[in-house]
Amino acid sequence: MNNSTYEVAINEVELETVVNRSRFICYLFPCTSPTEFKVRLSACQHEHPNASHHCYAFLLGSPTDSQNYGFSDDGEPSGTAGRPMLASLQGGGVGEVAAIVVRYFGGTKLGTGGLSRAYSLSVRNALEKLKSKTKIPMVQRQLTCQYTQVNDVFYLLEQHQGQLIEQHFDEHVNLTIELPLAQVDRFTNQLETMSSGKLVLTSEEE
Repeated sequence: MNNSTYEVAINEVELETVVNRSRFICYLFPCTSPTEFKVRLSACQHEHPNASHHCYAFLLGSPTDSQNYGFSDDGEPSGTAGRPMLASLQGGGVGEVAAIVVRYFGGTKLGTGGLSRAYSLSVRNALEKLKSKTKIPMVQRQLTCQYTQVNDVFYLLEQHQGQLIEQHFDEHVNLTIELPLAQVDRFTNQLETMSSGKLVLTSEEE
């Protein structure tokens, strides 16, 4: 789990860059799963069936996440498309974003260095139009309380920017809540103080 806040993409960008008559059309869009990305890639391939290449890179988590990423050269010389695109995404400092660059060959070969620069430039140009918001990591916790304590718990939850996910009424009230990761310790301490140690948060693993 990423414990710190980071920026995530919130809009889509389509931008064309021309290099030596080759057209590089970059599509940037928010993305958080491989399945979601495959759907978008397939749609892009159908929209541009005559393109020379459909290269891509994606960051499904934070821009510094070393695991949730992927890229493809889609037939371009190895290392000239997907990896430069990924480097541009990581340099943009925004996570949960994917880039597909559709290339239409213009008749002039660019060479490996020229290709790398062109794909990187295509993504960087599109990133200038990308908007983002700060993502705050959240965690879910369970809590069982008395009916008389519910209002106090809800007030405390509101004070710590948390939210109620589920509630079940039985002999006691069973709550599933979501809290900003950075607020969990403070919430826990105030909850225990308020209830003289009787109310304790638990996680699903416990």
